[in-house]
This record gives sequence, C-alpha cells and structure tokens, in this order.
Amino acid sequence: MSEQDGVRPPASSSTPGPEPVPPQASGPAGPRAPKPAIDRPSRWLPSLIWLIPVLAAIIGAWQVAVWMGNRGPTITVTFATGEGLEAGKTKVKFRDVDIGQVESVRLGEDAGRVVAEIQMAKEARRFTAEDSRFWVVRPQIGAAGVSGLNTLLSGAYIGAAPGTSENTKDAFAGLETPPAVPYGLKGREYRLHADTLGSVAPGSPVYYRRVKVGQVASVTLDASGQGIDMSAFVEDKYTALVGSDTRWFHASGVDLRLDANGLKLNTQSLAALATGGIAFESVDGRKPAAPAAAGARFVLAEDRTAALRPPDGPAVSAVLYFDGSLRGLTVGAPVDFRGIALGEVRSIGVEFDRERRKLNMPVTVDLYPGRLGQSFLETLNSTTGGDALAQMVGRGLRGQLKNGNLLTGQLYVALDFHRNAPKAALAMKNGQLVFPTVPGQLDELQTQVANIARKLDKIPFDEIGNNLNQTLIKANALIARLDGQVLPEMKDTLVAAKQTFASAESLLAQDSPLQSDLRRALQEVTDTMDKLNDLADYLERHPESLIRGKPQEKK
Repeated sequence: MSEQDGVRPPASSSTPGPEPVPPQASGPAGPRAPKPAIDRPSRWLPSLIWLIPVLAAIIGAWQVAVWMGNRGPTITVTFATGEGLEAGKTKVKFRDVDIGQVESVRLGEDAGRVVAEIQMAKEARRFTAEDSRFWVVRPQIGAAGVSGLNTLLSGAYIGAAPGTSENTKDAFAGLETPPAVPYGLKGREYRLHADTLGSVAPGSPVYYRRVKVGQVASVTLDASGQGIDMSAFVEDKYTALVGSDTRWFHASGVDLRLDANGLKLNTQSLAALATGGIAFESVDGRKPAAPAAAGARFVLAEDRTAALRPPDGPAVSAVLYFDGSLRGLTVGAPVDFRGIALGEVRSIGVEFDRERRKLNMPVTVDLYPGRLGQSFLETLNSTTGGDALAQMVGRGLRGQLKNGNLLTGQLYVALDFHRNAPKAALAMKNGQLVFPTVPGQLDELQTQVANIARKLDKIPFDEIGNNLNQTLIKANALIARLDGQVLPEMKDTLVAAKQTFASAESLLAQDSPLQSDLRRALQEVTDTMDKLNDLADYLERHPESLIRGKPQEKK
C-alpha cells in the first residue's frame, strides 16, 4: 500500500522513508483495514510560532530597560496659575533644548497654587539642585524688553536654570517672571538700599557713564518695611569699576535745570525714562584702586547730586512749632539757611497743648551741621556747642515757612536771623532741639494787610467827605467872585502893564536918546575910575603927599 492510499507508513528512527506494511488479516467480512502507525519521535522540539512572542517579550524588556535607563528624576513645581501648561504637551527647556515634559497639572492642597509634575530627562539631574529655578515662558513686555514672542506659535513652555548647590530636592516654587540675569552670564551682585523704589524694577538697566553695564536682579522690601533692598548685577568685565566708595543713584528721572548757564536737560537714556534704571560713579571720577567684593552694600541716592555730595555726618534732630497753616509743606522738603540746604523735613504732625489750650503744629527736621563747614561742626561738637546755638538764637535765629514755588505753592523751612523777632530761647524736648519760629511770609502779609485795614477803619472818611464838600462850595463861590470882580480888574492891569512894557521897549531901543546918554554917562564913569586908580597908585608911592601936598616939579 502506498501513501496515495491514505495510510502513512511508520517513521523509522534509523533511516527515513516508508516502512514495510505488515500482512493484512482476513475475516468473514473480508480483509480488515490496517491500524494506523503512530509517529512517536524520540525527543520534543518547539514549534517556530513560539519564537514570535518570545522575541516580542525580549524587545519589550529591552525597551523598558532603555527607558528606565534614560528616565530622569521626577520633580514638582508650583506656579501661581496654570496658564499655558498642558499635561503631556508642555516642554521644559534649557537653552532651547528639551530636558523634560509636564506629566500632570493639578491644584495644590489649598487651591492657592498650581502643581505641575515634571518628568525630567536623564541628563537633567543637575536641575534637582535646591537653588535651581523654573518659570513659565510667555509673551511679555518688561524692563528688559519684549520676550517670549516665539511662544505665540509653539505655545508656552517652562524655562529652567540649573543650580550650583550640592543639596538636591524634588519640589520647587516657580518664578512668576524670568530671572533678570541670564544663566551663565558672569559678574557680581551688589546689595543696594533705598528709601523709595521709584520706577526701578527687576531687569532695569545699570549704567556707568551712560553705558549699560548690568541690570537690577531683584527688588524686595527690607525687614522693617520702611525701605527697599535691591540686588544690582554688574557684568564681569565692568566689576573693576565698582569700588568701596562708589556712589549709586537713581537714573530714571529727568534733571531739568535753569540757571545762569541756560537750560540744561540731563538723563541717562530714553530707555531709562521708560523702564527706570540706576547708575554708579566714583567721587573723583577715577577707576577705583580695588574692586568691591561681591555682595557689598551701598546706599542708593535719589539723584547724582545727592550721591556725590560730601558725607554729611550724623544728623541733628530738631523741632519747630508753627502756628499757621502747613499746607504746601511736605515730608522731604528742604531746610534752608541763606541758600544752603542744611537738611530736610522728616515728619509733620499736630499735638494738643494742654497748658495753652491750643493745637500746635510740630515739624521735625534733620539738620546736618557739617554742611556749614568744618569749623562750625567742630564748634558744635565742643563743650560750648550748646552755648553757641543759644547765642545764635538770642541774636534772632528763627525758623520760618517760605514759598519755594509760586506755581505749586510748595513750602520749605528757612533758618535765618531776624533782628526784630521777639526774644526767645533755645529749648530741649524729648532729646530734641526746639527752635523758635516767626510767622511765615504769607502770615506776615496777612498781618500787614490786617494792620492796614485797621488803620483804614480809623480814618473818618465821612467827615473828610463833608469837609471836602464844603471846601468845594467855597471854591465855587470864590470862582464866581473872580469871574465878576477880579477878572475885569485883572484885564485893566494887564493893559496898563502892556503899555508900560511898550514904553520901556521904546526907551531901551538901540538908537534911542536914552541909550546915547547912558553910553556917555558910562564913559564918564569909566574915566573917573581910571583917574581914581592913578591917584591910588600915586598915594601908595607918596603917602606923605596927603600932608605935604604934591611937590612942585622943578623947572
């Protein structure tokens, strides 16, 4: 029987090929079909189909291993808002290179902030330093200019800057704005303290001789809440220009002056007008001998003039009590002595005087005696300094409110000597000097106007008017009399005078007989005077002739 009959020959363990078929048995119904041969291999071999899942498992395990090997740390960053953040889409970038991706965005426990869970790349492990910084990059206009315009098309992303600390953490507080100092820019930061912020903000430029040399890194309130602490970053190539005696000042304003030299406008740049800025300069204008250390502290002055002013030394606190209105006087107003600014107004208040049952207006000022010269400062610091001030007050040193600007009505405190001021003495109250005052210019003007008004009230205008009316009546009567009696007589007198003048003119004419007789008479008088002169000369030579007579001449 062959394979075509449907019976497969039994397999042989020695040689392949069909094996002999045993003889068929016969039976009453005829020959029986042979039993099928069962192939029983000597060993089990797997089927090739199982190789596919095995290979898939190996590849999957390899991919998992690769993914786990490339997987970086997982961190969380909290932001004030989740604007622009999308799970599975928002990237974390450093120098425009993807170093992570936001996996989820959720609200914080207090619902006050948004928590973004970020899966970092393997090469971003240095971003887990505790001083690393994260912020959301969006389109914005700030002091440093316009930034984040590329996110208009690609969407917002999280910017990152690695830290340098050895300590690590996995939870960070994100910045609301990008850092003012770019990562990797070398330089030094200096601490500045100012009374007011002005228009300065993080990112505002720092100038030296109108050249931008850095920017403001941060701005915060000081611990007392009465001032501003700033961090100014200066690039490394300009740090040699900052010394221990460098003066810092606001450069965001406009210095407009009108003096004998004309109109002057001084500002650092147009950018400083829009975004604010600060500047620094040495006192003598030269490069410092040694640069200041990083973190050195300086005072930020209001302007360049105040910054370069010589040190004033300690201030002397004094109080002045004014009775008039203080409208127009503000804190910071100057205290002036004959054109020299001695200090400024520190505070303005009001207090009730129980003894006199009236309200006083105390003005506290800070005076800098050093501005009057070293000799005055030495005198004031000596044992007789109090006596010297008392003597000056005794000679009329007083405080007075004066108008500093006619347009705005601003006032300032003027210290000067007033000879006619009432006597007063220098006093002390709560450790402060109390300077006597005199009424201000406006008060003096009002007093003078009131005195004039009182004097005008005493003038009897009604009586003067009545007398003037009577005088006018008498004058009218006199004029009427003159018209009726005096004027005709005056006319006759004038006619007679005219005739007299005509007669005199005829007599005094050049060819008149009177003129001839007058000339003859004058000639005779002249001859007589000549003879008298000759006689006087002769008598002077011969005085004895008055007794003896004139001697006769010998013949």
